[in-house]
Amino acid sequence: MVTTIKKFFNKYMKPSSDKSDEISEHSLQLATAALLIEMMRADAEVSEDEHRTIMKTIQSKFNLTEEEATTVMQLAKEEISKATGYYEFTSLINEGFTYEQKVKVIEHLWAVAFADVNLDKHEEHMVRKIADLIYVQHKDFIDAKLRVKKKIIL
Repeated sequence: MVTTIKKFFNKYMKPSSDKSDEISEHSLQLATAALLIEMMRADAEVSEDEHRTIMKTIQSKFNLTEEEATTVMQLAKEEISKATGYYEFTSLINEGFTYEQKVKVIEHLWAVAFADVNLDKHEEHMVRKIADLIYVQHKDFIDAKLRVKKKIIL
């Protein structure tokens, strides 16, 4: 299993920097996937719609195949099981993403929250908490929610 994971990252997600302090693309992918998975689990009901939304988001956001996205999801689940909170993930996002990319992460979280058409209070609380941790302004937090909600209604 570990060999398969190493091969996957060597083939598809090599760190893109010569600088040792720059955040690697695969670290950002894992951090984003971990937060999306945690959002799916926030209301204690994991739906197939939420899972599909996460897979689609990971594939499109990082330009991955279904197999690659599945591997990222598995690795993210492993990282979640070792994590003590959201800080490990949000700190990577803070260092590696622009403000616009952070707002996009909030949109993705809203998309997962609305995927089962039932916005739970725990899901809303989690999006708000992540938005605070990655320094997304309240206005952009609300705008992201409204954009996602509008797409669902259409």
